[in-house]
Amino acid sequence: MRKKLQNITSKLWSLSAIALILIVWQAVSSLGLVDRFLLPSPLEVWRAFITDLPLLMEHSLTTLTEAFVGLALGIALGFVMSLLMDRFEILYRAFYPVVVLTQTIPTVAIAPLLVLWFGYEMMPKVILVVITTFFPITVGLLNGYRSADQDAISLLRAMGAGKGQIFRYIKLPGAMGQFFSGVRISASYAVVGAVISEWLGGFGGLGVYMTRVKNAFSFDKMFAVILLISVISLLLMKAVDLLQKLSMPWERRQEELQQPATK
Repeated sequence: MRKKLQNITSKLWSLSAIALILIVWQAVSSLGLVDRFLLPSPLEVWRAFITDLPLLMEHSLTTLTEAFVGLALGIALGFVMSLLMDRFEILYRAFYPVVVLTQTIPTVAIAPLLVLWFGYEMMPKVILVVITTFFPITVGLLNGYRSADQDAISLLRAMGAGKGQIFRYIKLPGAMGQFFSGVRISASYAVVGAVISEWLGGFGGLGVYMTRVKNAFSFDKMFAVILLISVISLLLMKAVDLLQKLSMPWERRQEELQQPATK
């Protein structure tokens, strides 16, 4: 009961903060402290969102396709890289700095090159999403593998288990929490990465739509796109949370066992 009250209280504080921001934003726009064409009010943004909703949905389908394909490939690449780097220490020492180095290069700097090399189709967008998403997956899994219970590993070895069995029964289940944490981050990165790549050219997508309305100085529609991207990112993160609960039922079981002790 106490935990439910804490969750409700934390949500109320969050909603209150959002409401305060909207009220201040509306007041600043209505009082003319900032030109309305530069800072449209929340009501104007909502009106633009409803008006252009069919067009936004059409463009969001393109962006989500690029994001999902890139995220799937990023997860696959991150899993394979983490598996090889955990299995072979020489690969870990050789490629871990390279993996970290890929995250020091701004995506805005990479995107023009990808468009120049691969054109304006889906390919450069997917590649950019892969570059921005595989790092959290790789690092999360590697940290999970290396934090595995050494006593449990020694016990399995004493019982004659091979490296594959140790990975299956100890390392992989122990790394699932870090894996889903990485997926949660990568899911939001995927949408943002796809939008950034669309800024530089394309035939559809939320990034292309943002470029068009920016050139037309329709800033209310710009804010409407930002709102939609935020909603999509939040929904994807919630979907990852749900998938984590379904894939890791033992965590929910542990929480249920711990609840009587905290009451």
